[in-house]
Amino acid sequence: MFQSLQCALLLAAISTTTSSTERNKCVARSFGHDSVVCECNSTYCDTFGTVSLPPLGQYISFMSSVSGSRLEESQGPVRPNSNGAGLKLTLFLDKKYQKMRGFGGAMTDAAAINILSLSAGAQDQLLRQYFAEEGIGYTVVRVPMASCDFSTRLYTYADSKDDYSLHNFTLAPEDVHMKIPLLQRAQAMSPQHLSLLGSAWSSPAWMKTNGALTGKGSLKGKPGGKEHKSWAQYYVRFLEEYAKYNLTFWGVTTGNEPTAGYISNYSFQALGFTPEEQRDWVAMDLGPALHASLFPHTHVLIMDDNRVLLPHWAKVVLSDIHAGRYIHGVAVHWYLDGLVPAGSSLGATHELYPEYYLFGTEACAGWTGKDQGVILGSWQRAEKYAHDILEDLNYYVTGWTDWNLALNLIGGPNWVKNFADSPVIVDAKRDVFYKQPTFYSMAHFSKFLYEGSQRVGVSASGKTNLEFAAFIRQDAAVVLIVLNRSSSAIQFEVWDPMVGYIPSTAPPRSLLTLVWYTQG
Repeated sequence: MFQSLQCALLLAAISTTTSSTERNKCVARSFGHDSVVCECNSTYCDTFGTVSLPPLGQYISFMSSVSGSRLEESQGPVRPNSNGAGLKLTLFLDKKYQKMRGFGGAMTDAAAINILSLSAGAQDQLLRQYFAEEGIGYTVVRVPMASCDFSTRLYTYADSKDDYSLHNFTLAPEDVHMKIPLLQRAQAMSPQHLSLLGSAWSSPAWMKTNGALTGKGSLKGKPGGKEHKSWAQYYVRFLEEYAKYNLTFWGVTTGNEPTAGYISNYSFQALGFTPEEQRDWVAMDLGPALHASLFPHTHVLIMDDNRVLLPHWAKVVLSDIHAGRYIHGVAVHWYLDGLVPAGSSLGATHELYPEYYLFGTEACAGWTGKDQGVILGSWQRAEKYAHDILEDLNYYVTGWTDWNLALNLIGGPNWVKNFADSPVIVDAKRDVFYKQPTFYSMAHFSKFLYEGSQRVGVSASGKTNLEFAAFIRQDAAVVLIVLNRSSSAIQFEVWDPMVGYIPSTAPPRSLLTLVWYTQG
């Protein structure tokens, strides 16, 4: 009997193809920080491969850690009985919450410049890491509408003064020669349709109260007036021009960080909106303009700013039936997350307006303080990503979008020198790029949580330093993501009442993704 069981398990293992047979290993490089980067060039990059799950009764896990592991794979049987581990994570598959939209990053001017600074072979490698089947499964790409701080110059698509009819609306060379070709290449590589999300930083200067793209300024006049209607038509024209290149947008936001436009001496592109002004502009101008266009199903996401503004911003905008009928979701950034708990901002907003989804639209490391810019090999930054994503997902956020897809060694270019970090850092002189620990932090989510994956209940048997979230996919696979930010290994077991117990250990400062098929 025992020998027969051994043979059956051996045959199952042999017949189960996993990514381990298809993967290239990380070429690790240390730059003197707490972990390593993986170096890639035109002919070689560590690849994740295609994940084929083991059959019912087995699980597969992937682990990354401060010690240098990068999606290290292991597999084992689901056991019928508990091993008596002190900590048990219990799944509640009948408790279902929000469904996932996806994960991704932004194709800024800076990202496009850096990708295109590489040789053709290295460009292809980089794009494949994000978008191809063997990559990490990005399906969302945020696209700035004209310039932002991560551009090399100030511009919009309608800089001809008083052109209210937008006769001279024209995409920039940055769109036509850089961003659009790269987006087309990414879409060609991706097995899924990419969800493009457009965000504008500023209207043309002639529409604004301060007559400039930067600084404290908002639209002239009032919602329903000529500037507000022209600004709404600007969105339609943007969608029309990109559609000529066979690039259609899932959604647009009402404008990047509208509160910045009310800050005196704000250093880069911004357009101020109060929640009341945004509510009325959507109700009277943007919503009707999109509804009457060729893109009536384009999603509108309000706010596109830090969660400290919630739930107040949502109350003002979504409580209005005239604005609310055109709106689909609330877009949030991560920069001031430490100032307000997720429960009283994200959670409260969901409880008030469950019909509107929450979506993370911007995050990056190295955006402020003495450590601003790039730190090659920072595991601490990978932990911050994973912590924030887990917290957001546990409070009803449906996806999480990183900022620049790629930056250079100093975290640019950025015309105002507002440098930051990125999951991919390009060294054009050497024709290489480095995959940061944050790249793998993103991968633990984006590779496994397909669109439509639904968060389910999971709870710990006692107090623990582990952070975690669980999901069930449409293929009946359960995905459990576990973060250990402590300096000690933590043993635990997972109990899925439908199939059994999974023993596991989270090494010190590690991130785990466990996947298995469940019944039902």
